[in-house]
Amino acid sequence: MMKNKFLLVTMSTLTAITLAACGDTEETEMNPADPDNQNEMNEEMDKDTEEDMGHGDMSHSSSGEVPEGLMESANPTFEVGSQASISADHMAGMDGAEATIVGAYDTTVYALSFTPTTGGEPIENHKWVIHEELKDVGDTPLAAGDKAVIAADHMAGMDGAEATIDSAEETTVYMVDFTTTDSGEKVTNHKWVTQSELSAK
Repeated sequence: MMKNKFLLVTMSTLTAITLAACGDTEETEMNPADPDNQNEMNEEMDKDTEEDMGHGDMSHSSSGEVPEGLMESANPTFEVGSQASISADHMAGMDGAEATIVGAYDTTVYALSFTPTTGGEPIENHKWVIHEELKDVGDTPLAAGDKAVIAADHMAGMDGAEATIDSAEETTVYMVDFTTTDSGEKVTNHKWVTQSELSAK
């Protein structure tokens, strides 16, 4: 009789522990069909996509220092201190954000591809690096297909990497402050946004 009671208590205890463990598992698993989980899953996908694009280690904020020889724009479309809407997706939460213009400069801006000096997958069509952020290239703008060494640290492994120019454009580039539309992150002195990526508020 005592043996049966002991077995019954033991079985009850084990059952309770098993049910509790199952309950914890169900709470931690994410059900894709649950609308409450959709935003969290989408944010994770955006983060993974950004990292796949090679922008996961990108320094979106900067000190505000500009390269030597970079000329301020005498008559920019968007004056320093003014507001503009960003139409670019260099990072998650950038497209549609309201920007405050911090600086405006006339230069040649490049989209380029390179392999980070820290290793990893090649970065393709990175936007943007300006002429003054390339080493020993002189004053003449480069063209698509040209090669140059990067002297900028917008992201890990960029400074010192050999790049191939994908496109080049003479335009006004802007340094901007903005708050991301997704996470509310405050980005200061972001380099760079081009004239065509901004529109009046």
